[in-house]
Amino acid sequence: MRSSRDLASRARRWPAALALALLLPLTGCATGADSGPGGDPSATGPGSAGGPGTATATATAAPAPEVRGQLRADDRTRRYLLHRPAATDDPKPLLIAFHGRGADAAELREKSRLERAATARGMLVAFPEGLDHGWGAGTLATKQRPDPGLDVRFTEALIKHLVRTEHADPERVYATGFSNGGSMALRMAAERPDLLAGAVSVSGQLPAGDAAVKPTGPLPVMVVYGADDPVRPLAGWPSPPPDPEEPILPSLSARDTAAAFAAAGGAGKPVAREEKGYDRTVWRLKDAAPADSTAAATEAAAAAATVQLLVVHDAGHTWPGSTVAPPDGFGPVSKALDATGTLLDFLTGSGR
Repeated sequence: MRSSRDLASRARRWPAALALALLLPLTGCATGADSGPGGDPSATGPGSAGGPGTATATATAAPAPEVRGQLRADDRTRRYLLHRPAATDDPKPLLIAFHGRGADAAELREKSRLERAATARGMLVAFPEGLDHGWGAGTLATKQRPDPGLDVRFTEALIKHLVRTEHADPERVYATGFSNGGSMALRMAAERPDLLAGAVSVSGQLPAGDAAVKPTGPLPVMVVYGADDPVRPLAGWPSPPPDPEEPILPSLSARDTAAAFAAAGGAGKPVAREEKGYDRTVWRLKDAAPADSTAAATEAAAAAATVQLLVVHDAGHTWPGSTVAPPDGFGPVSKALDATGTLLDFLTGSGR
């Protein structure tokens, strides 16, 4: 489990790394069998000829803007979209972005435009595909998802694979997602804080009740939520109605979700302030002082070690700032906040 001192160390490294425009893509995936959590992962890109247990991709003179990859994990073939930044010779931050229930990787990419904003900052962005267009964000076994840990292990395997094949920096791995995907990002943050450097959920809350997910260590986390969400209310959903396709998991409120991560990080009382178009609540995680006590290092550490809740006015179950119209019944899209830029600023340490 990372300590707050670990977070402080990261805070000193992130801004410098980004300012130097680190991070490059490799021209193709490496071959070889590399056992990961839950299976022997392999990946294939466009035009690959590798069989099971290998990781191959067509090499090109310059990195492709998109890779449609496959990964073997838990004896299943899992798929993802990958976007690479401009080439350098340095390790690259990695952002894992989980789509919502009933959607897919391409839908989240179009809605968020994360691949444009993140790669411009030198980041790799992976959009994994959920099984049956959803994620096992809770700990409850269901008929549709009898193994509630399957997606956690897949995410672990995907990160390991991209560290090995794409030169992703294991010290700068982040997770985000929308709705059910936001809850999946929160589950990874709660159960695998050693694996991530930060997480942001948009319109997603921590599962509760029999499916409860509980944070286990300090990690910078942001929850972005619409004040007028008609799909999963801001106040949470302790007793959701039955769904014939797949059970809807109960959830904590957006505030209780953020507070759970704050408590796991030993945070003190939150500070709330009104901003244009949204309300921000900030918890400072405990013992963020770095080993060297210079003013600059202390300031950077304090900036890195936060949990935040942003409640967006006049927003529904939507991605704030998106230009894509939401489905009927999902409520309005706020233009007062650019969720994509905000979450990237938070994760990279420049927006806290």
